[in-house]
Parts: sequence; C-alpha cells; structure tokens
Amino acid sequence: MYDIEISDLRKLIQLVKDKYDYDFKDYAMSSFKRRIKRIIELYKFDSVDALVEKLTHTPSFFEEFVSEVTVNVTEMFRDPSFWVVVRDEIIPNILSSHNKISIWHAGCSSGEEVFSMQILLEEMGIRDKSHTVATDIDTAIINRAKNASISQKNMELNTSNYERYQGKYVLDKYFSKNKDRYHFNQDILSNVSFRKHDLVKGQVFSKFDIVLCRNVMIYFNQTLQNSVLKTLHESLFKYGFLCIGSKESLIWCDISNKFSVINNEEKIYKKSRD
Repeated sequence: MYDIEISDLRKLIQLVKDKYDYDFKDYAMSSFKRRIKRIIELYKFDSVDALVEKLTHTPSFFEEFVSEVTVNVTEMFRDPSFWVVVRDEIIPNILSSHNKISIWHAGCSSGEEVFSMQILLEEMGIRDKSHTVATDIDTAIINRAKNASISQKNMELNTSNYERYQGKYVLDKYFSKNKDRYHFNQDILSNVSFRKHDLVKGQVFSKFDIVLCRNVMIYFNQTLQNSVLKTLHESLFKYGFLCIGSKESLIWCDISNKFSVINNEEKIYKKSRD
C-alpha cells in the first residue's frame, strides 16, 4: 500500500491554495490523508505527485477532487431525537417573538438535512413563514441537493428515522418514485436557496435565527473549528440557535462564553452575547 508523507500533503495543499484558492491546511490531517489515499486508489494515481500533476494541468478535475475530499455522508432526520427538540422546543421559541424564521444549513451536502427541515416546517404549518439558505463548498454536491433525488437503498434508513421522529404522515408522501430513485417534492423546496459557500474563508453573508452545522467540524483541526465557530456566531441574531453534531462541542472554543447550552445531549446552543 502506497504511504503518503506529510510533505506530500503539504505540497498538494499548497498547490490547491495557490491555483484554486481552496485552503485545506486546517483540515484534520488524519482524515485528509485518508481521503487523498482514497483518491489515489480510485483514480489509479501512482503517487501524490501524479495527483498534483493532474490538478496542475486539468482544472476540470478539480470539482471531482473537492467532491472526494469533502465528506458527504448524510441521511434524513439523522438523530431523530434532535429533530423532536427542534420541532417541539426551538422553533416554537423563535416564533414566540418573531413572525418569520430564517435558517442556514452550513455544509448542506446532498440536501437530506434540508429536506428534513422543510418537512418539519410543512408539518408544523409554518413553511411559508420560513426562509432557508443551504450552502456547501462543493458545486457538484449542491447541484445534487437542488436535484433532490435519493437512491432507493437510502430510503429505508430515512423512513426509519422519520418514523422514530414521529412525523405526521409517511415519508413517501413527500416523494415520487422513478425506477430506483426517489424525487423529493420540489414545491416544498420553494423557500430554499442553495448556494456555494466556503466556511474556511469565514465570510458572513446574512443573519439567521437557526444555524445548523452538524458533523462538519469533526473534519477540521482546532484552529479551523475556532474560526468557523466565530463565523457561525456572527451569522446568528442575538438569541439565535446553533446546532452542531453529536460528537462536536463548543466547550473549549474561544467564544464558548457567548453561547448558553440549551440541550447538551443534542448539542443545541443559544447565542447569549454578541
């Protein structure tokens, strides 16, 4: 098995930064290394140098590279107990003092989390009071999310999660089936805008009542996590809610004192200070 040296990874990261203005230097190195190893095997490169050569001379390959490096493992109503808290506590809290609700899915991947939220809002009868922005670094994955199509093999888990969440209907109600693909009802995405956004660059583009950035930061080192959390904090209205992944935490970060814990188990926090 071909082993990758840290010096090889640094060379690759530098090329990608210089040529494409994507900065992977603060990704968790063990995870990044596994991804690069997978790319080398998948595309049958004989070394990191060969991958560097391909990226140098074939810009069209870059989107494929980004899709492989960034992690796109997702499911609908992942951690059903989290969605129960959002439905029963968080959204009613926001609507007690607001007429509208604004939501950001940061690192939306292929859109399953977005579809889940739109179903939740639809079943609460408040989807028309919401505006949602869903972003990702990967153009190809955003296009997949917009297309809103899920393979049949993934629907069993999605359906099981929805049942554990205790949705009002059956999940199939929101899909039409064509061969081995399930197509999500596009009408329910009418208040969602998908766009490309790089969390690493830390651009704040709007303010939101809820920001979901779940299971994204586990792939970043602490420096980058700190930077991203500052961006997410700035992107929230005061008393807005931040939702992160079950294996992620705010406790150690520079701005932990600007949030209060709403639900430690589900990793939901409230912005208490600007």
